[in-house]
Amino acid sequence: MDSPLDPLVLAVVLAPVSAFMLLALVAPLRRSGRPAAVVSILGAATAFVSAVLVWRGLDAPLQRVWTWLPDANGALASVGFLADEQSSVMLLLVTLVSLLVQIYSLGYLSDEPAPGIGRYYAYQSLFAFSMLGLVVAPNLVQLFVCWELVGLCSYLLIGFWYRKPSAARAAVKAFWTTKAGDVGLLIGIVLLWRHTGTFDFAELRQLVDGGLVGIDGLALITFCIYLGAAGKSAQFPLHVWLPDAMEGPTPVSALIHAATMVTAGVYLLVRMAFLFALTPDVLLLVAWVGAGTALMAAMLACAQNDIKRVLAYSTVSQLGYMMTAIGAGFASAGFFHLLTHGVFKALLFLGAGAVIHAVGTNDITRMGGLARRMPQTMVVFLVGTLSLAGLPLFGGFLSKEEVLAAVWDGGMTGPFVFLLVAAFLTAFYMFRVVFLAFFGPETSRESEHGGGHAPHDAPWSMSLPLWALALASMAIGVYFTFHHPETAFEAPGWLAPLATGVASGGVVLAWLTFQRKMISAEALAQATGPLRTAAARGFWVDEAFVAVYRGMLMALARIVGWIDRYIVDGVLNVVSAWTVSGGDGLRGIQTGKVQDYVLALAAGVVAVMWWLRGAM
Repeated sequence: MDSPLDPLVLAVVLAPVSAFMLLALVAPLRRSGRPAAVVSILGAATAFVSAVLVWRGLDAPLQRVWTWLPDANGALASVGFLADEQSSVMLLLVTLVSLLVQIYSLGYLSDEPAPGIGRYYAYQSLFAFSMLGLVVAPNLVQLFVCWELVGLCSYLLIGFWYRKPSAARAAVKAFWTTKAGDVGLLIGIVLLWRHTGTFDFAELRQLVDGGLVGIDGLALITFCIYLGAAGKSAQFPLHVWLPDAMEGPTPVSALIHAATMVTAGVYLLVRMAFLFALTPDVLLLVAWVGAGTALMAAMLACAQNDIKRVLAYSTVSQLGYMMTAIGAGFASAGFFHLLTHGVFKALLFLGAGAVIHAVGTNDITRMGGLARRMPQTMVVFLVGTLSLAGLPLFGGFLSKEEVLAAVWDGGMTGPFVFLLVAAFLTAFYMFRVVFLAFFGPETSRESEHGGGHAPHDAPWSMSLPLWALALASMAIGVYFTFHHPETAFEAPGWLAPLATGVASGGVVLAWLTFQRKMISAEALAQATGPLRTAAARGFWVDEAFVAVYRGMLMALARIVGWIDRYIVDGVLNVVSAWTVSGGDGLRGIQTGKVQDYVLALAAGVVAVMWWLRGAM
C-alpha cells in the first residue's frame, strides 16, 4: 500500500534534478544569470520543505523500489528510496545546507557573468540530486551510481573557474584521488553480491541478523568498501585532494565539506555498520586510521595561513573523529557528529567566504581588526569556532564528547589519546584564526575586492544564511547540552570536564600567543622544530604520491618498451621473414617457359575434375 509520504520523498530527490534539467536543456534560461539562480533555489527550497515533512511524518522505515535491470530471477538491480531514521535526518542536513549555500551564492558570485552563474547553479542542482539519491538509495547499485555523480559534480564545481590553472589541477586531483578509492568500493560491491546474492540493504540486514552471511572472505569485502569511504571522506593517505579543493568558490567548499561529498564515506559506513560488525579487524583499522587522520590534520591546520585551508584540514580532522567512532563499534556516535559538524562547518566556510569577499585575501596574517568593521560576521564565525572547539552550549560539544566516550568505551586507549590531542589543537588553531583575523592589529589595507571600499558585513543574501546556521548551531548545542540522547554506552563522569578542559587549554594558548603576545609565536614555532616544518610540507604525503606515480610511470614505460621491442616488433619481424622466405620459394615456379605453364594448367584441370568426381 502506498504511503502519503511517497510523493514527498520523491519530491526531495526530483526537485533538484528537475531544476538541473531545466537549466541544462533551456539555454536562454541557463544564460540568464539570476533567473537561473531562482530556478535552482526554488528546487532546493522544494526539496528542503519536503524533507522537513518527511522527517516529521515518518514513524517507520519506508521503502519503494522499481525494477531497473531485470534478470531471470526477477531484478538484478532496482531503483527507489529507503526512508528511515538515518536517511530522513540526513535529508534535512543536505537540503538545508544546499538551500542556504545557493542563497549565499547570490551575493558571493554577484560579479560573475550571467552564463557563469547559470552554469554554477546547474551544477549545484545536480550535486544536490546526486547526494540526495545517495542518501535514500535502497541498494548498493543506486548508491554507487549516485556516488559517482557526486564525484563528477565535485570535479565540475571545484574546477568552476577552469581558466585558473590551480583550480583545474585541483579538480583533476580530487577526481582521480577519490577514484582510487572508488575502484575498491566497486570491487567490494561486486564481491558482496557474489557472497550474498543481493545488493539490497534491507535484505543484507536480514541475512546478517539471521546469521546467513559467511565470515570467510568478508574482511576483504568490507576493506574494499572502506577504501571507497576513505577516498570520499579524505582519510589518510587519500586526504590530499581536500585542501586543494579550496580552489573552487567558497560556497562550493561549504557544500562539499558540510553536507555532500566528504560526508558520503562516513554515511556509507554508518549504513553498513551491521556488516562491518562481523569484521572486527577491519573496524580496528578504521579506528586507528581515523584517529591518526584526526591528529595529523589538526597538526597540518596549525601550520596554515590560508583561512580556507585551515578549515579544510579541520574537516579532515573531524572526519577522522567520525571514522574512529565507527571503528570503535559505535556508528551512531559518528553519525551524530556528522550531523552537528555539517551545520557549524557550513557556517565557518560561509563566514570565511564573507571575510574573503570583503577583504580580498585568504591570508589571515593580512586581515586583522575585522571585529569592528564586520561585527556580524565576527559573531557568527565565533559561534562556529566555539562549536568546532566543542565547548558547552555550542553545536559540537555533545557530539564530540560522544565520540570520545564511544572510543573510550570501545577500549581504544591509543585512538582516544590521539583524539584528545586533536581536540586541543582544534581549539588552538581555530582561535588563532579568530584572534588574528578579527581581534588582531587593524590593517590599513582596503579591500581588493570591493573597489577600494573598507571591509564591511556581507549583504542580506550572504548574511541571512550565516545567521540561520549560527542560530541552528546554537539551538543544537543548547538542546543537547540539557537533553542527552540515549546511547549504547555511558560516558564516564570525568570525560566532559576533561574534554572541556582540553579545548579550553587550546583557547587559552591561542589567546596568550596571538592576542596577549605573552608567548612568542616564533618561539612556539621553533619549539616544535622539525614537527612544524613537516606539517608545513604536509608531511610530504603529496611528494610521496608523486614519487610513486613517477615510479609507476617509469616501470610502465619499461614494460611497454619491452612489449614493443620483443612482442610487437618481434611478431612483425617474424611475419616479414616468413614473407621473404615464402617469396623466395615461390619465385622458382616462375620459369618463363610456355610449356611449363600449359603443364601446370592441365594439372589444375585434372585436379578440379578429380575433386568434382569425388563430390558426385
